[in-house]
Amino acid sequence: MALIRASRTPMLILALAAVVAAGCGDDDDDGGGGDGGGGTSAADCTGTIGVMAPITGDAAELGEEQRNWARFGLDRFNRENGSKLKMVEGDTQLDPGQASTVAQQFVSDDAIVGVVGPAGSQEVDAAGPLFDRAGLGFVSQSATATELTESGDYPTFSRVVPKDEVQGPTDADYMIDELGVKNVLIVDDQTSYSTGIADVLEDELKKEGVQTTRESVNQKQTDFSAIVSRIADDTDVVFLPWQLAANAQQFGKQMQEQGKDAVIFGSDGLFSPDDFSIAGSYVSAFAPDITSIPESKPIGDAYSEKYGEFGTFGPPTYAAIEVVATAILAACEGGDPSREAVADQIRQVKLDESILGQPISFDENGDIRRAKFFIFKIQGGNFELVQ
Repeated sequence: MALIRASRTPMLILALAAVVAAGCGDDDDDGGGGDGGGGTSAADCTGTIGVMAPITGDAAELGEEQRNWARFGLDRFNRENGSKLKMVEGDTQLDPGQASTVAQQFVSDDAIVGVVGPAGSQEVDAAGPLFDRAGLGFVSQSATATELTESGDYPTFSRVVPKDEVQGPTDADYMIDELGVKNVLIVDDQTSYSTGIADVLEDELKKEGVQTTRESVNQKQTDFSAIVSRIADDTDVVFLPWQLAANAQQFGKQMQEQGKDAVIFGSDGLFSPDDFSIAGSYVSAFAPDITSIPESKPIGDAYSEKYGEFGTFGPPTYAAIEVVATAILAACEGGDPSREAVADQIRQVKLDESILGQPISFDENGDIRRAKFFIFKIQGGNFELVQ
């Protein structure tokens, strides 16, 4: 199935060969489900994807990017497959309570047969039980907490980004091998996302003899002067596994005001150029800069023409839309476009190539195979890939 132009097929979806053929074979009928011997062509396949993102609130910049990439991705998917899948948006505000409310709304909407999101790990914990009971498959574009898949609590959950179990060692290795750290301050923001990454990183650093100090703040806190004042002079790196980049910017400014010269190293939530721009800082991200991937750059260019600049949170949303939409068409081809069938097909999706520069398939827990993190450094106002 081509994602760039009709003459190329960088994403070959094995499970959908028959679906694409069927969708191109007959366009006599514009309507809803025909039987065609038990299966339904792409043109006749109907279904709605629910998309959860923090469209408003403190993480709105990231949520709007995710929402826009979802719209862009589904438009392209429908155009290239002759399908008519629809999308319903739910604003979670990166809040578990709001995520639960949106999940309930999606469960009550019979047209929704698959979900992209939620974005945050704590939101997955809130929505997961509801989707599980409803048999709704959901694919997160940015939730990385390791236990979301390893606990087995959410059997219909998958994700297109790596888990914290991958991010922690990646960050620790870079700090040790490239930055030569001896003393690291770790400040979590009390969310499951943040504490999970912090725990893994701390364990990895301690294994290598690095001295660590741990602090904790509330995600709504904006005055960090007390913690900053306690940063020891021999601290090499301050690690901020936070979801709100604007808070990290404030932390960095307060470090500068107090003459603290430790380097900030942030997790993927800090990859927000408009909100975080402390020069010399490092940020690890679950997705690459797709403009550096030859096969993906035309997609990014097309997106930018319509929606403007983007970071690393949008392209995984595109990938998640691709996965869920692919699963819906496969379920239609199998003659059973139910929620349960779509959830089953999600785990069977295989994309030989993706916008993320790697194949996408899932293990038995719903984790993407061969996942990795990327490390960027802020230089000259830009996020430059260094690993």
